Amino acid sequence: MALTVLLPKNEYSAPLCAMLETVLPDGSCFVDPEDGMAGLRDRCLLFAVALDESGCNEAYYRMLSKLRRDSGLLADCVAGIVVTGVGEFYTKDVARDMVFAANQAGCAFLGRPLVEATGSMRNFRVQAQIGGVDERTAFRAAVTKLIERLDGWQEPPPIRHVLALHASQRSTSNTLAFWELVREGLPETIEVEEIGLRNGSVPDCNGCSYTACLHFGEQGGCFYGGPMVEEVYPAIRRCDALVMLCANYNDALAANLTACVNRLTALFRQSRFYDKRLFGLVVSGYSGGDLLARQLISSLNMNKSFFLPPHFCLLETANERGSLVKLPHIAEEAAQFAANMMQH
Repeated sequence: MALTVLLPKNEYSAPLCAMLETVLPDGSCFVDPEDGMAGLRDRCLLFAVALDESGCNEAYYRMLSKLRRDSGLLADCVAGIVVTGVGEFYTKDVARDMVFAANQAGCAFLGRPLVEATGSMRNFRVQAQIGGVDERTAFRAAVTKLIERLDGWQEPPPIRHVLALHASQRSTSNTLAFWELVREGLPETIEVEEIGLRNGSVPDCNGCSYTACLHFGEQGGCFYGGPMVEEVYPAIRRCDALVMLCANYNDALAANLTACVNRLTALFRQSRFYDKRLFGLVVSGYSGGDLLARQLISSLNMNKSFFLPPHFCLLETANERGSLVKLPHIAEEAAQFAANMMQH
């Protein structure tokens, strides 16, 4: 399958372009976003961004502006990302912002869609040691593997089982009220499972060594055991779609949800989640819901390998108890989100 490479140009983009030309499938093409981004729907895309010494790329920011202005610009596309830097910072930050904007413009993303290289390439040291090669060769191999996965991408199986994770109190939570509206819009044939993680029931990751984590994962468990092993791990294995129900606490996920994401590492060691979709509902008392959406992208899509469907996250603002269900058109928004879940 031919890929379309979106490459915002700057003084550092030529080496990235030259490397990609040697590993892309036949028939692939490069598109300069400065020349316009119309007509890109229903394509396999590769975003390729080279950052300068300041961690910026001015052409990239102009592309980002276009993505944020048109919710259907990349409808029915699926994508991966390659980001290179001169310094040690901002590669993942730029990638995360780009994924969120492109996803809001209708683009889906592979699980683990990002290959990023800092200026020193020290972030490839472990892969280089494992492969018995230098860091640059390890980077090229990772890009090649990403392109092969994108080239062979197939849509995940239909959703039959949905898992919703939350850390909220039902009697007071606008987030759970939001979920109830979405859940009402799901077909009756869909099996829905909910797990609440509250009151310190999920100890955070212990930071076990790789071999220890792998050992526990192969046994179907984790060092700490508890609800994660008894409830969450089996539910993750069963589900086709994970819905994260996120109240905005200080512009971050709730502590128990963060611990849950961290503890998924043992399960991730034994299997990838490429065929499991990730969705999110985020409710903020004031603002900042997009920060949590980006957190879900970086932790569960980029890291833990969940597939990111188009328009994966629905964000709302509601402060007082019970106020969300009174928002104008909220029922219609929830119903449309439920329909979107089933379409992708």
